[in-house]
Amino acid sequence: MPEDVARRSEDQYEVPGRVEPREAARARPAKHSRARESPKSSKSSKSSKSSKSSKYRKKYRYLRLLPEALIRFGGFRKRKKDKSSVSRKPGELDDSSEQLCGLGCLVSPCCECCNNIRCFMVFYCILVLCQGVVFGLTDVSIGNVQRKYSLKTIEKLALELSYDISSGLVAMFIAFYGDRKKVTWFVASSFLIGLGSLLCALPFINEEKNKSKVGIEDICTEMKVVSGCQSSDASFQSKYLYFITLGQTMQGIAGMPLYILGTTFIDENVATHSAGIYVGIAECTSMIGYGMGYVIGAPLVKVPENSTSATNTTGTNGSTEWLWTWWIRFLSATLVAWFTLIPLSCFPHNMPGSTRIKAAKCKQLHWFDSKLKDLQVGTSIKDLCAVFWILMKNPVLICLSLSKATEYLVIIGAAEFLPIYLENQFMLTPPVATILAGLVLIPGGALGQLLGGIIASTLEMSCKALMRFIMATSVISLILLMFITFVRCNPLQFAGINEDYDGEGQLGNLTAPCNEKCRCSSSVYSSICGRDDIEYFSPCFAGCMYSKALTQKKTYYNCSCIKEGLITADEEGDFIDARRGKCDAKCYKLPLFVAFIFSTLVFSGFSGVPIVLATMRIVPVQLRSLALGVCYVVLRIFGTIPGPSIFKMSGENSCIFRDVNECGHTGRCWIYNKTRMAYLLVGISFLCKLCTIIFTTTAFFMYKRQVNESTDIPNITVKNPKVKKKRRN
Repeated sequence: MPEDVARRSEDQYEVPGRVEPREAARARPAKHSRARESPKSSKSSKSSKSSKSSKYRKKYRYLRLLPEALIRFGGFRKRKKDKSSVSRKPGELDDSSEQLCGLGCLVSPCCECCNNIRCFMVFYCILVLCQGVVFGLTDVSIGNVQRKYSLKTIEKLALELSYDISSGLVAMFIAFYGDRKKVTWFVASSFLIGLGSLLCALPFINEEKNKSKVGIEDICTEMKVVSGCQSSDASFQSKYLYFITLGQTMQGIAGMPLYILGTTFIDENVATHSAGIYVGIAECTSMIGYGMGYVIGAPLVKVPENSTSATNTTGTNGSTEWLWTWWIRFLSATLVAWFTLIPLSCFPHNMPGSTRIKAAKCKQLHWFDSKLKDLQVGTSIKDLCAVFWILMKNPVLICLSLSKATEYLVIIGAAEFLPIYLENQFMLTPPVATILAGLVLIPGGALGQLLGGIIASTLEMSCKALMRFIMATSVISLILLMFITFVRCNPLQFAGINEDYDGEGQLGNLTAPCNEKCRCSSSVYSSICGRDDIEYFSPCFAGCMYSKALTQKKTYYNCSCIKEGLITADEEGDFIDARRGKCDAKCYKLPLFVAFIFSTLVFSGFSGVPIVLATMRIVPVQLRSLALGVCYVVLRIFGTIPGPSIFKMSGENSCIFRDVNECGHTGRCWIYNKTRMAYLLVGISFLCKLCTIIFTTTAFFMYKRQVNESTDIPNITVKNPKVKKKRRN
């Protein structure tokens, strides 16, 4: 086998003035060496010749792939042979564009065992997983900072939309210019993902170790020292804003080669009905990475801290540990992303067997191919604009892109709104709610994407069958969404919100005659549950005079606003009036809610991979990257950019009581209307799934009509107008 490779490399690459080494070795001894040999030295000469030839063969084994290496390095190009010297059978494919595996000019036969799509998928999925982890970590970090700091609207938009805007702006350029050298763009993505993660880690490095923390008195005291407006973390806030925005921009640029060029690269190197499995694995890995980022970052979600002293305290270990823990997570993602740099750069642009697969797919004509099969795409900006306009006029492509956008809205809604919904509906702490949301997103979304690809490939679905599958799974998820509306808990009594302090206060006002002398602050939410099963905003608003920390939970005593309920005594014999934390909702519907939301995410994920496969099937092979580029532009404009704002606005619409800090800035929402929140979450998701069904149904009937009329469509050559004029002349 190695000698065959050597002969092939010598036959394919001819250098002027070169004599074949074996012929030269045979010719010279025939004229000179045999006449001079003596009988005594014949045996020694034969042994020396055999040792030299064996050494020569060993050296030649490592040098025989040098022409291939030089071509990969760009130093030499293949010389065109005469037609007489090449004997190719009729119908035989030209696989000369397929390359060997190696790093630049270093090509080794040992790497050929890894020169296949399966080994590529290993490193590709590691990189996609890393990008998902960084994305999830960044989302958790942004939400945490928004709870802690009062950001302006423009600052919130910069943090949340920098990824989507940057990726939407470069999607078409990467799809157009990166289609010819996809592996180079994968390597660039690996570097940019690591760099973006490192930029996200920079705000937490070299931060001050001693952070002043506002001492918030949560006990009712008339001679209370109230802390004033604090602005000690303004430097961290501005540093975080700049670096996270820049890091998100890097991530957005790096993601497009992975999701556009990576999908088409997989499609070019596998059979038509096997592409669904590989694309499903890639999409599943992305969802797992995003969920892992949520779960990894959830323990770092800071809960509002309070102290029982009237002076400011200084936290050293807690603040430093929190900052360094964020930094370590982002740095680990950077190292993993950069680990894939060298392995990805070893893969060739055209893998062995890709020529045969492309030729087979070119024979599979679709209705759109009859229009654009003779399309000649150049490399100028005018050509890019012309092709982009042609694809934008394809109604089936636009409808499928809108379906993908509405599907992403459901996932965005689950990622943005689910932690808040779990926290308020089922009385969970922010870290527990975030971890549970991540644990639902990981198996639900990932399993749906994987199973959708496997089903599409196993059943060998046609383009129309893929659209039917999308519609069927969307209808099932729509039905499951309707059941979620009925899985909610009854609202608890909250003093000053839906309970008026036994008739002494007013609804919507936390202050009542029983606590008006306590000088309470509503800037930090520290709820307690009284023995009357009523929740109070803080011990101060309950009128509690002192507290104890005998067990893990604090207990409060002599609360002037708590007058009813069962009286219990502590270990010292004092009667407990309230305990720290929320009251028991006596609602056991959380497992049922998790089951319904998990099933909804699974059936929603079923349609992810079929949409991608259908998008690539309705365009010619040479336009598949550009079609995915158009799909991602539509996805950003109608899906991921307005999506978070839509769900956050719906969440804010169900807010009952909002934080107002010492500086007078309006902060996060403390208390939500649970019933309104449930209806808004389910209503928006229901509308998104309904739009998916409508757009997919429209694409299905338009595609069906075009297939029936395809015999009447003439073959048209679409070219740049200026190029057409030149050719006419």
